[in-house]
Amino acid sequence: MLVGRIVLLNWSKLKSDILYRIGETAAMHDKENTVPDHTAVRVALWRALHVQIDSPPHLLEDEIGLRMAAPEDEWRQRPDMDPESTSGFRASIVARARFIEDLVTEQLGQGVTQYVILGAGLDTFAQRRPEIASQMRIFEVDQPDTQNWKRRTYRWSFAAKRRGIPDSYYIEKTAYNSI
Repeated sequence: MLVGRIVLLNWSKLKSDILYRIGETAAMHDKENTVPDHTAVRVALWRALHVQIDSPPHLLEDEIGLRMAAPEDEWRQRPDMDPESTSGFRASIVARARFIEDLVTEQLGQGVTQYVILGAGLDTFAQRRPEIASQMRIFEVDQPDTQNWKRRTYRWSFAAKRRGIPDSYYIEKTAYNSI
């Protein structure tokens, strides 16, 4: 089932299939990036801004991406964080994420046990919903630079095992034009 950029699949060899398709393209791009993609950061900050300035009830409680991105202190003064001019974008981002998370939870009840997030950016589903993530294999797929940064940052800043993140959580990287 394809919903937006999120794919829910139920196959047993997903990781090996992804790694086969990625092949040497990902290895060529396996460099240490010091910053994630700007769009990924912007979406994470909008999700945090939703919690910080929009009236409750919040569709999504997500400030983990904000901690991961660790923006400068004045991040809310950035033009792309203006509360009024970005309200529509913010609403779209959090509504889509909530819809997908509800769908994933529903599909888990139907026997779907693998969740692939294409263009994952700084998605935090597995970190925020370990009770669901522990019952699924979750694959986050994105550009190599963003995923390298996320893998490195996540390991050091969140200590996955202590946060209840299961062994079935994978951060994969690919150059989309190679798929």
